[in-house]
This record gives sequence, C-alpha cells and structure tokens, in this order.
Amino acid sequence: MHKRLLLILLVLSSVSTTVLAGDFLDRELIHTYMRYDYLPDGDSIMHVYHHDVYIYPPLKFKSKKQERFYWRTVRDVKKTLPYARSIRKDIIYADRELALLDSKREQKKWFRKYERELYHKYEDDFRGMYASQGKMLMLLLDRECQHTSFELIEHYKSKFVANFWQFIAKMFKNDLKEEYDAEDKDRITERVINLVSAGQL
Repeated sequence: MHKRLLLILLVLSSVSTTVLAGDFLDRELIHTYMRYDYLPDGDSIMHVYHHDVYIYPPLKFKSKKQERFYWRTVRDVKKTLPYARSIRKDIIYADRELALLDSKREQKKWFRKYERELYHKYEDDFRGMYASQGKMLMLLLDRECQHTSFELIEHYKSKFVANFWQFIAKMFKNDLKEEYDAEDKDRITERVINLVSAGQL
C-alpha cells in the first residue's frame, strides 16, 4: 500500500507545480571540465573547474544500531537522489510547457497526458523500493523542490485531498508534512548527499 501511495504522491508533486517551479534551485554540482584561454602571444592558460570537495570529521558510531542507520542512509540516498533530481527537472519542464498553452482546457489536456507519462516512467522503479527509500525520496523531494508533499497536494488539489493522503501516510508511519532539515535532524543525510554528489562516497 505504501508503494501505491508513493506513486500517487510523486505524480501529484511532479506535474502540479506550474507556479512553484520558478522557486526551485539547481543544486546539482558542476562536473569537472577544462577550458583554455589563448593569449595574444600564442601562449595559453588552462583552467580546470571541479565540483566541491567536502571534508567532514570521521564518524564515530556509539553502537551497531547507529552504524546500520548510517549505511542504510547511504544506500537510500544513492537509490533515491537521482530520482529526486529527475523529478525536479520534470517539474521545471512541466512549468515551461504549461506556460506556453493559452487555455485551461489545453493545459488540462496536456496535464493528463504528462501525468500518464510520468507514471509509466517511474512506476516499475518505485515499486521496487524499500519503505525507507520511499520515505527518503519524499524527504529529498522537499530538499530539491522546497515544498513538502502535503503543500503540493493542498495547493493544487485541495486541503481535503491533502488531509486524506496524510491520513493514509500516517497509517504507514509516514508524514507528508515532514520538512527536510539539513541543519538538524537530517544533517547526516545532508552529509551523505554532499559526499555522494561529489563522488566521495
């Protein structure tokens, strides 16, 4: 049941953000590349651009439980971070395409078609996720898109629909209102994301 809920939430959050998409920031790190600048005398200067390198103090686990939690977080981030960033791009694309359509009828027709495409695009992959990965993906969507699943559903559907899915989520110990907090409760996740993004983990 939780996997079906995740699919529905992701479709809602991926195609229902024609206003909010403009607020999103591209957090993906720049890959390494080189550029040459040529001087008038024929000499050249090579510029090398590289993504950030992160240095953290070594982790000291107080128990096996803490260590298992950390490596489960690493596993779940590696699995879900590419999807969260892909969905953010889907949102930006939807925002751009819907802005080109003049009438509500045209937007609604395009919206329905794109919704089906996204469902088929992600369905098989999401059905194979663990429950912890589904929860991680919803958190990372808030990180990438700056809006919780509850906010998206409430804004573009209704408060009633948002509360309904919140009730279902609570039955599976999830919370659609949960926000990503890189400075406090999700600081270990943020550390893992930075290291994974930089290719250091």
